[in-house]
Amino acid sequence: MQHYFDNASTAWTDLGDGIRRKIVGHTPGLMSVLVQFDKGAVGTAHAHEAHDQIAFVVAGSFEVDVAGSKRILQFGDAFIAPRLQFHGVVALEQDSVLLDQFSPRRDDFL
Repeated sequence: MQHYFDNASTAWTDLGDGIRRKIVGHTPGLMSVLVQFDKGAVGTAHAHEAHDQIAFVVAGSFEVDVAGSKRILQFGDAFIAPRLQFHGVVALEQDSVLLDQFSPRRDDFL
């Protein structure tokens, strides 16, 4: 386990379709991930069977849908998606960024 995250020396992992991520850090019970979107990129609606998620807007803005309720979120806003709750986003600005928090950690990201 690393105790520090150095953003400048950590490369983005390209996920395709205008989305990139950097794993900030993790423990078995918690994970933080930066996710960067091109304008118009879609985080397709989905639900997690085993993970709660909180996503904080670090940059830009998003149209967010959580459980059928849509809102526009900007810097400083966040959404909460408990496990089994459908959620998705559309980036409204170039290089919009979410800080995703997962509990427990997403082992499929490692």
